[in-house]
Formats: sequence, C-alpha cells, structure tokens
Amino acid sequence: MKRATVLVGVAALAIAVGLWLALTAPADALQGAFSRIINIHVPSLWLAFLAFGVTAFGSIMWLWKKRPRWDRLAMASAEVGVLFTAIGIATGMIWGQRVWGTAWDWGDPRLATTAVMFFVYLGYLALRGAIDDPVVRARRSAILGAVAVVQVPLVYFSVNMFRTLHQTQSIRPDGSTMPREMLVAMLVNLAAFTLLYVALVVARMEVAEAEESAAEREAMAGAEVKPPRLSEVGDV
Repeated sequence: MKRATVLVGVAALAIAVGLWLALTAPADALQGAFSRIINIHVPSLWLAFLAFGVTAFGSIMWLWKKRPRWDRLAMASAEVGVLFTAIGIATGMIWGQRVWGTAWDWGDPRLATTAVMFFVYLGYLALRGAIDDPVVRARRSAILGAVAVVQVPLVYFSVNMFRTLHQTQSIRPDGSTMPREMLVAMLVNLAAFTLLYVALVVARMEVAEAEESAAEREAMAGAEVKPPRLSEVGDV
C-alpha cells in the first residue's frame, strides 16, 4: 500500500493547487461563482470516461489472457469510474439548479445518457458481487465491461448531436471557448484528478490481490482438514 499512499499524497497536493487556481481564476460573467464548479464537474466526468475505457481494456485483456490482474484492473477502474460519475452527476445537479433553474431534466440527452451509464456500471458491480466463482465472475463481468463502454462516446458527443439544456463542448479541436485563466485551472484539476484516479485504482487492486490471496489460503487450509475415519474415533 506504500505506492498507493504516495500517489494519494501527490494527488492531494495537485488537487489543492488546482482548487486554488479555480478559486482565484475570474468567475464567469453570467454564472458568477457557480462557474467554478466546472473544475470538479468536468474532470470528474472525464475521468469516469477514462475509467470505463480502462475497464473495457482490462476486460478484453482478461478474455484474451485469462490473467487475474486484468480482472482486478477492470473491477478497480469500474469502481472508481462509478465514484467519479456520481461526483459529476451531483456537481452537475448543483450547477444546473443555479444556472438552468432545475437540477435534472430527463429530456436533456447528456443527463439521460449519463444516468444510464451510471446505472449500467452499478449493474456491472452488482454482477460481480452476485457471483462467487472467480472464473465465472471474471468472464461474465468481462463481457459486460467490454460491451458497456459503447456508452462513453454516446454520452460525450450527445451535446453535439442534440441541443437542449447542455451547452456544446467548451474544448474542441479548433480551440476553446473558455477564458485562458479558467482553462488553465480546469486542466490543472484534470491532471490532479487523473493522479487521484491512478492512486485509487492502484490501492483497490492491491486490496483485491490481498483478498484473493487470503481466500486461496483459507481454501487450502480447509482442504487440508479431513474428517476422521470411524476407526480413528474412540468409544464415547
């Protein structure tokens, strides 16, 4: 856990710097101080996309190689991705209530697709928790993890395909619509959240490996215990 602890410490320092930049950057002329929530909302969802992409990668690698570390990577990244999605949804609802006058609107494609993605990956984690056999669990969750990632581009590009409440992308191939100070603050926070993601995934994988080792030792100990033969049982 030493490696994970160091990564968490570095991530915490980076987040502190990012939040300081977010608080000192000029506020949006229309949204005021509520615009600063972009420094948590956007990085959280970007990291959720990354996390679910890594889950798909780990799932495909497990289906190919059948090595436990790929299953651990897929599981750990999915758990962290669900956490970041929840943060992104919560901060988006706070932002939406102030800017749009409503915290949620199922008619908005970005909100609806994000919610579906969140529940699908909750289902992924529920599937893992419902299966005891490690090989069956890894195989079934790998299939779901490899398929479920198709939601990520749908969520990301939904604001361009459908225009409702959500604005279009602020950062595009042709440039950014954000002021330089706001853009720098958000990118620093994105880097900080990326460090936090790596730290959490590493820590969760280490815990999962320790749990698997403990389960194997317990199974081996149980196999060594044999019931006594009738001839070995003395008279009572």
